[in-house]
Amino acid sequence: MSAIAVIDFETTGISPDHGARATEVAIVLVEEGRVVDRFQSLMNAGVHIPAFITQLTGISNSMVAAAPDATAVMAQACRFVGDVPLVAHNAAFDRKFWVGELARQGLSAQQPFACTLLVSRRLYPQAPNHKLGSLVDYHHLPRTGAAHRALADAEMAAALLGRILQDLRVRYGVARPDHALLMALQCCTKPGVPALMAQYARA
Repeated sequence: MSAIAVIDFETTGISPDHGARATEVAIVLVEEGRVVDRFQSLMNAGVHIPAFITQLTGISNSMVAAAPDATAVMAQACRFVGDVPLVAHNAAFDRKFWVGELARQGLSAQQPFACTLLVSRRLYPQAPNHKLGSLVDYHHLPRTGAAHRALADAEMAAALLGRILQDLRVRYGVARPDHALLMALQCCTKPGVPALMAQYARA
């Protein structure tokens, strides 16, 4: 299986369209189901972090004041990812910040994003809910640090991705599940999952 980059952002709000900026990014590079490299950095985007965000993430204004400039961090992150496809939990959120922060630097963001939240809804409808922490507990995966910090969340999402890929191989007979299958799964209706799996198992 080709490499996949699992990404997570911490931010000042929910949307860059409304002025929110990234305060931290982490990327975990996965090959053959194993973590082979990591990138993590706080970043200083020159914006104020609201108190409730600091309470949620533990990231304070003083921490980002001492952090590298967002321009430099995103340039590094872009080089780290290269052309590797991306995965995130609730990818719609992280993709907005990936695209938005890179656009500020004049950099393109062409990598396809797969979403472990959407894929988990298709594969694990019986889970109590599909929040990252709940799925980690449901599958008895390790918690790697404080929630709502980018590296801990990226590593937990990478562990969840590993479990998803394992289940695709063992339960559904897909010899080499890949990013394209994840993309297809997240767009598939739940009744269509068995047919999609059968198609990939025959390939």
